[in-house]
Amino acid sequence: MSKSARNRAQRNRKNVLTKREVPWGGIAFFTVIGLVAAVAIGYAFLQSRPADAAIAGLIEKDGLGQDHTTGTVRYESSPPMGGDHDPMWQNCDARVYDKQLRNENAVHSLEHGAVWITYRPGLAADQIERLSGKIENTDYSMMSPYAGQDAPIIMTAWGKQLKLQDASDARVDAFLRAFVKGPQTLEPGAACSGAKDAA
Repeated sequence: MSKSARNRAQRNRKNVLTKREVPWGGIAFFTVIGLVAAVAIGYAFLQSRPADAAIAGLIEKDGLGQDHTTGTVRYESSPPMGGDHDPMWQNCDARVYDKQLRNENAVHSLEHGAVWITYRPGLAADQIERLSGKIENTDYSMMSPYAGQDAPIIMTAWGKQLKLQDASDARVDAFLRAFVKGPQTLEPGAACSGAKDAA
């Protein structure tokens, strides 16, 4: 065998040993893992977006005080959306009250993640019954009459409020879904029972 033929044979043998295969299995595996991670991150981002963006007419208030006080508090809205409050919360474990609540106790319940539905005295019985049914099936919620409010029905969570004309409005369910123990809750996991039971 000539020297050039031997060199060619050596080069061919070397190429077979050093030739690298493309690791298609590994590439496919990590591509699938990357896609799954991207979908999971996208889903988590969508879930973390504020649900309140879609509730038409939502009123929001930031910078509300959180101090405990035993006195009467002068609130900016009626019913109040938050602020300084009584050390004792109003029981809000799916409670329907037939008398107006003390603002300072109800506001403490809002801090715990409750939604408070108030209605103008004189609201039609079928409207009250419809709202009561929703409250009785929703923990961390309460309902009471509220004299002098400027809408027939007002839904309130800490820093959030929605004024409604009718109990059949689809926004009632949307508000409950968004704010019962929602992202506005200042004390997640705090109790909604074991405190003030009467109006």
